[in-house]
Amino acid sequence: MDLSLTERGRALRDAVAEMVRTRIAPLDAEFHADHVPDRWTHTPRQTEILETLKAEARDRGLWNLWRTHLPGGPGITTVDYAWIAEEMGRAWLAPEVFNCNAPDTGNMEVFARYGTEDMKRRWLEPLMAGEIRSAYLMTEPDVASSDASNMELRVERDGDGWVLNGEKWWSTGAGDPRCKVHIVMGLSDPDAPRHQRHSMLVVPTDTPGVEVLRGLTVFGDDEAPHGHMHIRYTDVRVDADAMLLGPGRGFEIAQGRLGPGRIHHCMRAVGMAEKCLDLALARGAARHAFGSDLLHLGGNAERIAEARIGIDAARLTCLRAASEMDRAHAATGDMKAAAPYISAAKVLVPRVALEVCDMAIQLHGGAGVSQDTDLARLWGHLRTLRLVDGPDAVHQRTVFRAERRRLRDG
Repeated sequence: MDLSLTERGRALRDAVAEMVRTRIAPLDAEFHADHVPDRWTHTPRQTEILETLKAEARDRGLWNLWRTHLPGGPGITTVDYAWIAEEMGRAWLAPEVFNCNAPDTGNMEVFARYGTEDMKRRWLEPLMAGEIRSAYLMTEPDVASSDASNMELRVERDGDGWVLNGEKWWSTGAGDPRCKVHIVMGLSDPDAPRHQRHSMLVVPTDTPGVEVLRGLTVFGDDEAPHGHMHIRYTDVRVDADAMLLGPGRGFEIAQGRLGPGRIHHCMRAVGMAEKCLDLALARGAARHAFGSDLLHLGGNAERIAEARIGIDAARLTCLRAASEMDRAHAATGDMKAAAPYISAAKVLVPRVALEVCDMAIQLHGGAGVSQDTDLARLWGHLRTLRLVDGPDAVHQRTVFRAERRRLRDG
């Protein structure tokens, strides 16, 4: 198994790393500190920062690198992208600067694989150009959404179109003023077999009946203006051709979308963990107490060592999943066979990164939970990542089932 970078992948990784270090990271703090009374808009300075950096990324050929197995992609493997995404994890703005940000990458993949030509023209092209944003509406407030078959938002045929009624929440990115389109999963046939009851539809955000009820906070942070919104659909009507693939194919689309998205989160989380470790080392070396620097007090040396061991193990797990995705795609054209490896990474990587972040916070004392470092925001993101795209228990179940099959098959 080769987990190394290809020649092209290495060149792109080095270019991304250099841009993150010298251009993006220095502007992160300024971007997040600049606010207006209406937090659900971008300030002129925020817009200037984003658009300047995005233009530079496009000019340098560091754009839409996530398209590893789509026509017209960057010519790299998923393993290459794992190394590249790790570098993006070191700065908050980096994924959007390179147009590799969630949930847009997953939504672009849906449009590219399953969308009509009109959908590609109307939505995929401006998303690929970084001109608009999108949201993915799946999770609901009144059901256990870890089991997607529980989704209750109703999708009903009415004449030459579809009518949608229900609520969704944790609709990441739906607060962004540039968000122009939703991809929505809803219940279209309650009497069909379990995995054929749901469908996915494309809904423009300005459709009558679409109502943003509130922005949800992540450990008290509203993450404006991107946000995670609670949304109500009341008699939302769309044309018949707004449905992706056809009635009852929502699960099929969801599985095609979520696999790559889950691993992309993990790839970036490795970079976040490395950033936390760097901050911990710098703080521990710079601060002194009781006659010693902090690195040599209270077991901190051992904690630093455990962090290095954990990060390297998490990276290898992530790279193994990426390698299995490449192999599965080469063999069958899809990535279903890689699911247990993706799930293993989804469990391990956020857990390790969260532990490293917590250790770094402890070394920083009060500064670690304040806005003076990225650690508090990182902690909130990493803790949430243990729930995003399926909680740990769901992914552990996937790994268990693979082990049970392995035992059964000898």
